[in-house]
Amino acid sequence: MTQEGKVSSQRAKLAVLVGATAVTLGIHYGWLVEPIFGHVHWIHTVHGRFCYIPIVIAAAWFGLRGGLYAASAISLLLLPYILGISGRPRDLAQELAEVVFYFAIAVLAGVLLDREQKTRRKQQEAELHLERSQRLSLLGQISAGVAHEIKNPLASIKGAADILTDEDTSPAEREEFKDILRGEVRRIDTIVAEFLDFARPKEMRLRKVCLSDTIAASLRQIEAHAKREGISVESRLDKDIFVNGDPEKLHQMTLNLVLNAIQASPEGGRVSAALERRGGEKAVLTISDDGEGIDQSSLEHVFEPFFTTKGTGTGLGLAVVKDIVDKHSGEIRIESKKGKGTSVIVSFPVWTDRRKP
Repeated sequence: MTQEGKVSSQRAKLAVLVGATAVTLGIHYGWLVEPIFGHVHWIHTVHGRFCYIPIVIAAAWFGLRGGLYAASAISLLLLPYILGISGRPRDLAQELAEVVFYFAIAVLAGVLLDREQKTRRKQQEAELHLERSQRLSLLGQISAGVAHEIKNPLASIKGAADILTDEDTSPAEREEFKDILRGEVRRIDTIVAEFLDFARPKEMRLRKVCLSDTIAASLRQIEAHAKREGISVESRLDKDIFVNGDPEKLHQMTLNLVLNAIQASPEGGRVSAALERRGGEKAVLTISDDGEGIDQSSLEHVFEPFFTTKGTGTGLGLAVVKDIVDKHSGEIRIESKKGKGTSVIVSFPVWTDRRKP
């Protein structure tokens, strides 16, 4: 809230307190109720309880000091009435007892509310400290992950560079090690891109997207890579399924899932992608492979950053996918048994005319 907004809020609160105090005093002095009911004792008894209301409100809004100020103001404004009944000791004692209760209520409410606010501030500070610690821990994980993943390709690049600069290296060997250099540079580029996707994701731009066409385009893009790996990719996609999504992110999600399935499949294996509309409300994408599968203990951690069951890789692919699915209001789960392959099931709400782009 801006400073101007805070000042405006404070003024509004003060106006409410002044109004509540004026009403209670008007009742006490007989200006508001006695013209209707006449001069009866119960009005003053009820009024004594009404005066607690602005005191408690002041304590809630402004703490102990606010409660004491409200109790003092009400007591001073009642002073003419109290002096007017000085000839009636019983009534005077009752009014003075009420004044004592005003200050007691102010102190009790003020202390309790101040303590509650202090506890809340400490809790917020603890949460901020925990969040800061988690960010630093994540930064440490990212730094360690980057260093670990880049270490091996850098070693390969250094070795290839030493051999290329050796005068005794034959032309055929030079071409071989040039290819190694290019491959390791591409590997580093992929690693850095994955870390950037995880640590600094681009803003989502949601709109009406044909999920059927997006997935089909992703499968066409990865088809050549699958053939080189000796993997066949089969698809069964229902047409004209629309969702509220970011086409670039959905494309990235599909590529990550299909690449994972290809990497998990043995040579000559098969990867299948199916998209269907279920119940008229959900679009369900299922990507399956016939690889070795994932054991149950690892399944609990597959979406955690830096967790991987493969010998290589950053362990960020599924963490990025999970983030994309969450930001599309979707759900993702994995079904797998050791030795029987893996299926990743992703579901999104389908687009309706009521949904705003």
